[in-house]
Amino acid sequence: MRLGLRLFFAFFLINGLAAFFVLQVFMVEVKPSVRKVTEDTLVETAYALAALASADMAGGQFQPGKRGAFSQQLSHYTDKPIQAWIWDSRKTHLDLRVTVTDAQGKVLFDSQGRDEGADYSRWRDVYLTLRGEYGARTTRAIKDDESSSVMYVSAPIWVNGQIAGVLTTSKPSRSVQKIIDSAERKILRGGLLFVLISAGVGCAVTWWFVVHVRRLRNYAQHVQAPTLHESAHPEQTPPPLAVPAMPGELGELAQAMDNMRKRLEGRDYIEGYVRALTHELKSPVAAIRGAGELLLEDLPAEDRQMFAQQVMDQSLRLQNLIDQLLQLSRLEQRQQLDASHSCSLMQCAQQATDALRSQAAQRQITLQLHGVDSTGPWESGLVELAISNLLQNALDFAPNGSSIDIALKPHGITIRDQGPGVPDALLSRLGERFFTTARPNGERSGTGLGLSIVTRIMHLHGGSMRICNMAPGLAVTLDFSSPSQQLV
Repeated sequence: MRLGLRLFFAFFLINGLAAFFVLQVFMVEVKPSVRKVTEDTLVETAYALAALASADMAGGQFQPGKRGAFSQQLSHYTDKPIQAWIWDSRKTHLDLRVTVTDAQGKVLFDSQGRDEGADYSRWRDVYLTLRGEYGARTTRAIKDDESSSVMYVSAPIWVNGQIAGVLTTSKPSRSVQKIIDSAERKILRGGLLFVLISAGVGCAVTWWFVVHVRRLRNYAQHVQAPTLHESAHPEQTPPPLAVPAMPGELGELAQAMDNMRKRLEGRDYIEGYVRALTHELKSPVAAIRGAGELLLEDLPAEDRQMFAQQVMDQSLRLQNLIDQLLQLSRLEQRQQLDASHSCSLMQCAQQATDALRSQAAQRQITLQLHGVDSTGPWESGLVELAISNLLQNALDFAPNGSSIDIALKPHGITIRDQGPGVPDALLSRLGERFFTTARPNGERSGTGLGLSIVTRIMHLHGGSMRICNMAPGLAVTLDFSSPSQQLV
């Protein structure tokens, strides 16, 4: 399961459980709370009416055939019309019932006129009240129908300090059931709205968190890819991503990851260079050591000169290796070009050709420069260096007495020699650091850094380098037609 779904389900589960228990508590407490309020009202009403009925009870106005002011008023109070709005509920009739019993529990008065003369002495509310205790009960008119229940609350009628009777107020549950139902509907609607809002908030929070986590994950995956320093073909290596801007702890984590990336990249860069340099230094150092040991012996002049020349050659090879490594290192640390002035490809090619013309003349190799000139926002020093490295490689592989063709085209240059070329299986490896192929004489005298330098230069310019066999020879094309880009 994806992280986003996990977070959403966890959020929704927590809020759903909270909503369930809260709603459960409210739903359970609604009915008892309403009935408590109703009973409290009935208690106050019963005691107030009992105080009013005390005078009629003392005067014998509750005897058969006699009706005092209290009895007459209560007998007709339900006949009066009523139109009352209690919050959002409408009340159109009165449901309060009042009964008066004597000290023996016999009903003397019933506001509804139903049970006069009946014996209420065994009812809990009357029985307890006559004993001086609090009397109340709830009785169902129909045994299996809860909605038919009626709540009774009794109060004593005092005459001369003695309990002369009991006044009972009663109210059917159906009169307050609509209030309970309305409250339950409101709670359910509020609970449903709460769940929907919680789900919306959960979706928004989850989406926000997942978006930032995915950005962080994409950045981490990009960091795992081969870096510019590690890649054999920098032109195929995407530029490093900027640190994603994220709030809070996620932003701190992204910044820490970027710092770690830079440290690891620097360490890998140094380790790679150390390993490669150590490997490349083994051969010339061993040759110099061997020649030096032989020179310590008593040798003929010719042998001594030969070994001394070997020391000089290997020293020169070491010097070239170190110089090119420094060049490549400086290029790999470059982040942008100095292209404040327009650069001419013809001029750069001419300067590179002139610098190597004497070396080519020693081997009777002809350098042929032709084509159309083009200019662009390029760095002339780097362009000249790239062309010089390609010409040097061409001279190393070109046979004596051959020619090297330097063809200029719009935003590009192609250098072709007439050497043996490179096996097709090895073409993709050209440009790797320290990768070399055998020279025509069978030696691997190159450093394997020339094409790496060219590749890096083309990457800085946003261009490309293409290498292909031409039978005979090898053709290398530098294409500057892509717009220059800056690495960030």
